[in-house]
This record gives sequence, C-alpha cells and structure tokens, in this order.
Amino acid sequence: MKLKTNRIIQIVCILAAVIIVTVAAFVPAFKHNELLNKFFPLVNKVNLGLDLRGGVHVVLEAQDTAEAKVTPEKMKQLIAVIERRVNQFGVSEPVIQQQGTKRLIVELAGIQNAREAVRTIVKVAHLEFKTEDGKTVLTGADLKDALEAQGQDSQNIVVDLTFTPVGARKFAEVTAANVGKKIGIYLDGELLQNPVVKEAIPSGKAQIEGYESLEQAHNIAILLRSGALPVKVSVEEERSVGPSLGADSLNKSMHAGIVGIVAILIFMLMYYRVPGLIANFALLIYTLIVLIIFVSMNVTMTLPGIAAFLLSLGIAVDANVIIFERMKEELRTGKSLRSAIDTGFKRGFTAVFDANTTTIVAAIVLYFFGTGPIRGFAVTLAIGIIASMFTAITMTRWFLHVVADSGIVKNTKLYGA
Repeated sequence: MKLKTNRIIQIVCILAAVIIVTVAAFVPAFKHNELLNKFFPLVNKVNLGLDLRGGVHVVLEAQDTAEAKVTPEKMKQLIAVIERRVNQFGVSEPVIQQQGTKRLIVELAGIQNAREAVRTIVKVAHLEFKTEDGKTVLTGADLKDALEAQGQDSQNIVVDLTFTPVGARKFAEVTAANVGKKIGIYLDGELLQNPVVKEAIPSGKAQIEGYESLEQAHNIAILLRSGALPVKVSVEEERSVGPSLGADSLNKSMHAGIVGIVAILIFMLMYYRVPGLIANFALLIYTLIVLIIFVSMNVTMTLPGIAAFLLSLGIAVDANVIIFERMKEELRTGKSLRSAIDTGFKRGFTAVFDANTTTIVAAIVLYFFGTGPIRGFAVTLAIGIIASMFTAITMTRWFLHVVADSGIVKNTKLYGA
C-alpha cells in the first residue's frame, strides 16, 4: 500500500511539473511576465533565421586583379575582415560560409538597412593619406580605431581617427614636414577630405568631416576599423526577406505545427489510451529538451529547421507506436502488465534503434554535403532524433512502470489488450 501511495505521489508530481513548465514556456500570454521570463525564457531565446526574421542573403565572389590574386590565404583574410564588419552591425548569428574557392555566402538576419549593409561589407576600404605630390605617407594599417561622432557644432558629423603608436609617430612627422600644405585623405581612391595642415599634430589623432548623417559616418567607421579587404569582391546574388514576410512565415509555420501536434496527441490518446496519454506527456518533455538544446547550442531556427523538428516529432511518435503495438501483442497472450511492458520495449527497441540510426546517418550526410538551409535541417533533425530516442524509450517506459506499479489503472483493455 505504501509503495502504491509513493507511486501515485510520483505521478502527481511529474504531471504537475510537466504541465507548469510546458505552459510557462509556451503560452504567449506569459511572455510579458518578468518572473516567468526569468525562469522560462526558452521560446524567446531561440535564434530565428533569415527566412523567419527577415534580412538579406548575399553571394560574394572574390576577383583576381593586377594588385592581388585570389588565394586560399587571401580568402581566409577576406572572411576575417567581413566577419569584423558584420559584427559591427550587431546582427545575431550571422552566417558567413565559403563556397568553392572564390565565393562567400553571407546571411544577415534582422538587419534594418540591408542595401547599405551590403555596400559596407563589399567596399574594399583602402585608406590612404597623401601629400600634395601624390606620395602615400600613411595607410589603414597605421590606424588603431575609428569612431563616428558629432563635432563641436552639433550639426557637424565627423569620424575620429586614432593611430597606432607607429602611425602616430609617422603622422606627427608628416604634419610637421607639411605645415601650410594639404594632406589628402582617400578611401578606395576617392578623396574624402583635403585639409590644410596648420601645425604639427603629435597626438596621434585626426578627424574626417563632412558627413550628412551619423549612419553614414558609422558605416565609414566600420570600414576603417575592420581594415581593407585583401581582394576585390563583387555581389553575384542579393536576396532580401522583409520582416513582415518573415513574421508571416513564422506564424503560418507555428499554426501548422500546433495543428499537427494536437492531431497527434488526440490520435495517441484515442487509439492507445493510457500508453497514449503517457506518450503525450513524453512528447511534451521531448519538446522542452529540444528547446533547451537549441538555446544552449545557439541553434538558429529556420523554416527547414521547423520542418525537421516536426519530422523528428513524428519519428518520436512512430517509436512509441512500434513499442505499444508490441506491448499489446504481449498483453493478448495473457502476460502481466509489467511483463508486457518490459517485453514490448525489448521487442520494439531493435526496430526503433535501426530506423533512427539510419535517419541520423542521412542527417550527417546532409550536413557535410549540404549548405545553408540543408545543413540547418540536418542539425535540427539529428538533435530531434537523439532527444526522441531518450523520451520514447527511457521516459515512456519509466512512466508506464510508475503507472503499472501504482495500480491506478488495472484494466488491461485501457492498455490496448
């Protein structure tokens, strides 16, 4: 009697915990509750990809020029510079991937001014300081930092330059030797400013004036901070997804997913009864586990990722169906409930394991030979399958043992006999 009471208490505690955690994590009405957001921020912390948040997808190709040929080392440098530039925009989870020997794929989700961002990314940004005779005396390599700012006149927008120690020494020498003369500041061969040197400047600081907006100055500062591109690049493809279109895709995907999940829960409950009810709770736990993994691994969710998640959910249900059918067969032979549960899981395990293993192998192949959305699909599918193996085999079996040992439901017909 004491054992049954303990089992009943376990069941009640488990069900209560699952319901509370699930509701707190998923019900939209709780999103603005600070206390719940503090403990259950999973949904809001899942990163959304380009097709769900909106943004821009760009294919860049490095160009051979007389000044610089494209080499593997140049491509590594190119990726590093573009990463520095992209990070300045504050984009979460940007995608920068090399495709082939000369191409790069860049995806920026949630970017506001996509066209200006692309222009900033692909600009070579070769900075030069030239004297009146055309001699280059300093370059971007001598620059330590660049920041946009407002000048003494609030309407005067500038970019403040700070040189490295070596650059500061060069700048002091050049300005001292050219008092009363002009020193031109060029970016990619275009004259930005041609000021007259009034006196030597030993501070290691300079200023570029004449910008119309802080955004324009900010983009120039990004270029100067990140350094020049090692090779020239061209935009081969540019595709933008508006925020409203991304939100619409997300809403439709969520609605379709919810309808599908509810249909699965109803089917499992109606057809398998007690085991179906237990499988439904295991599916809720499975969903929470997958969310936790997504957040901890910073997985970016895309439309193919949602499809993979729903597919893995179906695979988890399929595993339960195989096991429950074996369990029903054992009950019909007259075995006890506990024995039927153990034998059913033992007989069904091989089929479930083999099916899931082959699917994981397929996901691995997709990951290594696919690109972009295909790799995202593969990662989400693999995570979902591994989680479903745990919930469908371990969690469901444990729940069934708890219910069987408690004696709450003794009628074997409610288990499918």
